[in-house]
Amino acid sequence: METGIHNTSEIGRLKRVLLHRPGGELENLMPEYLERLLFDDIPFLKEAQHEHDAFADCLRGQGVEVVYLTDLVVESLTAPGIRQSFIKQFIEESGITDARLGEMLAEYLDQMPDKQMVATMMAGIRKTQMQGVSDKLGDYLFHMENDYPFVVDPMPNLYFTRDPFATIGTGVSIHKMHTATRNRETLFGKLIFEHNPKFINTPRWYDRAKTSSLEGGDILILSPEVLAVGISQRTEGDSIDTLAETVLTRSKTFKKILAFNIPKSRSFMHLDTVFTMVDRDKFTVHPNILSRITVFVMELDENNKMKIHQEDGRLDDILKKHLQLDSVQLIPCGEGSEIDAAREQWSDGSNTLAIAPGEVVVYSRNYVTNRSLEEAGIHIHVIPSAELSRGRGGPRCMSMPLWRENP
Repeated sequence: METGIHNTSEIGRLKRVLLHRPGGELENLMPEYLERLLFDDIPFLKEAQHEHDAFADCLRGQGVEVVYLTDLVVESLTAPGIRQSFIKQFIEESGITDARLGEMLAEYLDQMPDKQMVATMMAGIRKTQMQGVSDKLGDYLFHMENDYPFVVDPMPNLYFTRDPFATIGTGVSIHKMHTATRNRETLFGKLIFEHNPKFINTPRWYDRAKTSSLEGGDILILSPEVLAVGISQRTEGDSIDTLAETVLTRSKTFKKILAFNIPKSRSFMHLDTVFTMVDRDKFTVHPNILSRITVFVMELDENNKMKIHQEDGRLDDILKKHLQLDSVQLIPCGEGSEIDAAREQWSDGSNTLAIAPGEVVVYSRNYVTNRSLEEAGIHIHVIPSAELSRGRGGPRCMSMPLWRENP
């Protein structure tokens, strides 16, 4: 199989995908700090790993190569200088302002083999861990006034690999995340696309150094020519302007961006929590957004200047027009029931992962929406979801396609 990135649709047959198997970061969640870490509950790690393994096995069973984030990061540490620079930046972005503590933390991480070091960075570092390693550091931490139990916060959202960067066409956008909690996740993407031999020459559409936020759950590739981006709780309009300018001028295929302005709330945090593509002419949608969504079309004129206009009308008609389809079927989450739709959208009933046209992976708990998908002729692969769903993300959130066949 070829190396690099190729992703020109939501539904082209999936050949290679990036996942992150949940690790010690979930065991560093505490009730007092859930809001800070963007969680509503604490998944049971052992069961979450079983469910995630079932997800990976489901994908492999359909001929998809599964690649893990930790392995790609380790492969990217190709020289001692790269490793040292990565440790330094990780410490800086973890909010360590005390120079002495930073030096001790760098020494602590540097003594570890690569894979252990990366896993430790992801899991977060408790004060008690370091007390057991170095008496000198343990004494120093003990005398610090701060009662916070971590030297470095965990990254529990990492198993949602969709967000820190996005593959678009043959390139990648590395994101400035909406919150400091998640922004450190993009360090791993930066390392991979700067130093991993498989991805080192990948074109860059967006960079994490930008000032406005952009997250991968808001980016959907509707066709080789049309990109959809959500203006959401986590993605700002300025970011979309920058992404559109870069993609439309530098990519070889994309001709327009559809910017979906959706409600700014926790339950609708990304576009893919309320809208996903499941076949060439079929989409899941949370019914509550149909009257609350505005679509803007972004294109370049003959002088390569950006032109933007609001597209009026029903969502299905807008999709028909811009995807050049004869008809479009919108499949409502929860069969359109106010109660079932709200419940199943909360557990990501609309967040499906297409592995081929008309073939998707879904959570078992969203049985009402799953029944609607089957009635619409969609073949579903059902995975267990009791613990994974506690993180507020579905199969699409948990996967970043690296290679899809053309649709």
